[in-house]
Amino acid sequence: MQNLLHNLNPEQLAAVTLPPQNALILAGAGSGKTRVLTTRIAWLIQTGQVSPGGILAVTFTNKAAKEMLARLSGMMPINTRGMWIGTFHGLCNRLLRTHYRDAALPQSFQILDTQDQLSMIKRLLKANNVDDEKFPPKSVMYFINNNKDQGLRASQVEAYDANERKLAELYQLYDDQCQREGVVDFAELLLRTYELLSRNQPLREHYQQRFRHILVDEFQDTNNLQYAWLKLIAGHGTGHGGALFAVGDDDQSIYAFRGANVGNMAAFESEFSVKNLIKLEQNYRSHGHILDAANVLIANNSRRLGKNLRTDAGHGEPVRVYEATSDLQEAQWLVDEAKNLIGEGTRRSEIAVLYRSNAQSRVIEHALFSAGIPYTVYGGLRYFQRAEVKHAIAYLQLMDNPHNDSAFLRVVNFPARGIGARTLEQLQNAAEAYGISMYAAVPYMVGKAGTSLGGFVKLIEGVRFETQQMALPELVRITLEASGLLQHYANEKEGADRVENLEQMVSAATQFVGEEGYGQGAPAHLGPAAEAQAGAAIINADGVEIMDADAPLSTVMSPLSAFLAHASLEAGDNQAQAGQDAMQLMTVHSAKGLEFDNVFITGLEEGLFPHESSSKEEGGVEEERRLMYVAITRARKRLYMCFCQTRMLHGQTRYNMKSRFFDELPEESLKWLSPRVQAHWFANKKAQWEDVQLNGGSDNAIAQRIAQKSTGGSGWRIGESVSHAKFGEGVIVNIEGSGANCRAQINFGSAGMKVLDLSVAKLERLGR
Repeated sequence: MQNLLHNLNPEQLAAVTLPPQNALILAGAGSGKTRVLTTRIAWLIQTGQVSPGGILAVTFTNKAAKEMLARLSGMMPINTRGMWIGTFHGLCNRLLRTHYRDAALPQSFQILDTQDQLSMIKRLLKANNVDDEKFPPKSVMYFINNNKDQGLRASQVEAYDANERKLAELYQLYDDQCQREGVVDFAELLLRTYELLSRNQPLREHYQQRFRHILVDEFQDTNNLQYAWLKLIAGHGTGHGGALFAVGDDDQSIYAFRGANVGNMAAFESEFSVKNLIKLEQNYRSHGHILDAANVLIANNSRRLGKNLRTDAGHGEPVRVYEATSDLQEAQWLVDEAKNLIGEGTRRSEIAVLYRSNAQSRVIEHALFSAGIPYTVYGGLRYFQRAEVKHAIAYLQLMDNPHNDSAFLRVVNFPARGIGARTLEQLQNAAEAYGISMYAAVPYMVGKAGTSLGGFVKLIEGVRFETQQMALPELVRITLEASGLLQHYANEKEGADRVENLEQMVSAATQFVGEEGYGQGAPAHLGPAAEAQAGAAIINADGVEIMDADAPLSTVMSPLSAFLAHASLEAGDNQAQAGQDAMQLMTVHSAKGLEFDNVFITGLEEGLFPHESSSKEEGGVEEERRLMYVAITRARKRLYMCFCQTRMLHGQTRYNMKSRFFDELPEESLKWLSPRVQAHWFANKKAQWEDVQLNGGSDNAIAQRIAQKSTGGSGWRIGESVSHAKFGEGVIVNIEGSGANCRAQINFGSAGMKVLDLSVAKLERLGR
């Protein structure tokens, strides 16, 4: 027992050893929250308060779930394979596989990832003659997923106009199509599980009584439906549910655009009458100046539960701030600083460059490429998202469920078999007319189209028959060969990498069956005996049949079904994999959960960070400030911040004010590497014009015309920093007219863009 709890600080120890009551743990950045969660689970099991099967632990990424399981295995001699530890989507998938009949799903239902979902919606719009310009597929997908995240079916959507009524109609058609094909999207996994538990009281009470301890990581990132799902599982309001142990940091809630509701933390504290609120404020990551900057910045947010990070590591180096004249200079400065760090022995992978918008990376990437510094853009395509792998997955999906229209359409003519768009349109019409899948509608096709389609069906049926007793890795190998995918990519000029990716799938299948306990020789398809076992039920005390949820997935799903579900969940995971020893480039959103010795935060300008859209949204600036807080707390040893006077974005030059966040940082923690005034964009041009004027002649006339255009004869110049009594500091970005009609367009940062009449506006020059 002592070994389990040693090296915990007082706050961590208090959290780990709390009594079985609802608790809220405010875990600051770098405060050891994963350690607290895993130690809490191990302590509960070791003290006999709960069995491994009585714990439900929810994470937001597969990576976090795997890390938690690995740590638990290292802490105590238990088999973690059957434990309910995973993401919301993963746990819901497991529950629905167990209770597929009650959930009105086929046993081999398949999961649509985002790309598959979008393809299905495009197909739906075309089949129903819907204008995809008026109803863009991505907008329809967002509408559907957003309503599902709110727990709303199509019939429950409140439509206020004809446009919304049409979207609701498309939502219903989409749901009907998914049901026909036996597929679910990510949002459906959660909603279908919530609906199942809501309407099935015996099943709901079974899980409420089973899971006596429910632990949730990253609670600040939960959306409304996820919170409702947790309340249901925890038996909120019933008096006989389990204890909910929520760990999160409201200061790091940065996913409002995905539906995350930071207010869930305060709601949980109130609705669950939380008496145990513990703050983990000891930081084990960053030096003092970095934490001071983070603490002082986030204190400007009004809606927070409140905490203050501290460290025993000392102040460390101050935060370095650099002002560049342009984004090109910013990138060059960044490269020079990176070279210095690498020259001091720093690994390139310990240098991260963060930016608010992906569009910023182009200039930085070019500078790094020119300097010969290896870099990785974090968040690239993961293995199961690559085109050739998705083709292979589609063939495997047809092995498992030939009525999956999305999989059918993806590969029916890949590699090419002479099956054109017209043929597929006729097939879709036949499928709709008979209310069946496209695969089942093939016999109704005649002529050349029927022959071509029949050949594809014969291929699928042949492989399904040949592999029915084969183990999963062998089934994958046969499918890759028989489909023609390996040969297709082998014939491509640069297809070697794609062939390697396909061959890697056999290895992935081998590893998967081993990790999930199927055994290397287990048939990939469920036979009749296995199906009967998978459908085995238990009878509870009330005499109600409940599927056996205690059994591991290996007895609930066939190896093939489980592997396909695993692939879809991996493809949809938000976490990307770390790369080689190369500098890491990423958006601030992608950086959450990561840490580096050296961090550069670039583009700290009004309109970019904080983003210009934030001023138009309720709580938008506070969300941006939380995003900045996340960026700052990624750094362990050195933190760099930079901004530009001018930046080229989307083909246009922007004249910028430095971010308001600089005014919210403690001066004593900053080291300015350039003068703290907006340097004049016009200065270099002015010097050039003065040189020309010294030479006289026609060049002098040219210089005068240039000067006249840039000043409008007003004496003010583009690029000058000014101050206004009402709007504060700003930068002149354009001058129009001349004389008494001269007007200036001025970027006042947080006050926005203003056009002022220079003959009456009382402006004061800055920086002279």
